[in-house]
Amino acid sequence: MKKILLTLSFFAAATIAMAQTAATSNPNAPEITFDSKVIDYGTIQQNADGNRVFTFTNSGNEPLIITNTKGSCGCTVPTRPTEPIAPGATGEIKVKYDTKRVGPFTKTVTVTSNSSTPTVQLRIKGVVEKAEPVQTTPENTTGSSLIQN
Repeated sequence: MKKILLTLSFFAAATIAMAQTAATSNPNAPEITFDSKVIDYGTIQQNADGNRVFTFTNSGNEPLIITNTKGSCGCTVPTRPTEPIAPGATGEIKVKYDTKRVGPFTKTVTVTSNSSTPTVQLRIKGVVEKAEPVQTTPENTTGSSLIQN
């Protein structure tokens, strides 16, 4: 039993050491820095504009390449830049939330890149209120459309 615990401890220590070495192996690696990792839609009406933008900067020393963006469900659709982001340059990840669903929401967008932090979670949140029905008003309430007996 002691040998098994000793062996497991050795492998755990080796794994941690390799992970730390990999994270610090390239001091010039690109680094993705977001202005904010959360966008609060607040309270919006049903079917309102669900488009928002996360802005980021490549604060590293090599080009940043975003390889994937994935929403936590089909109602959250992110769009990533396809070109590398130069050191010091900014970029945008656009997110469209489907506002036809009524009620509170919290969704995530997972961003994968060649950054020294390869995976970042962004979050959108808010409340969608049911849209009020549109009431039509007659143009003329005393016109010839009234039937009199």
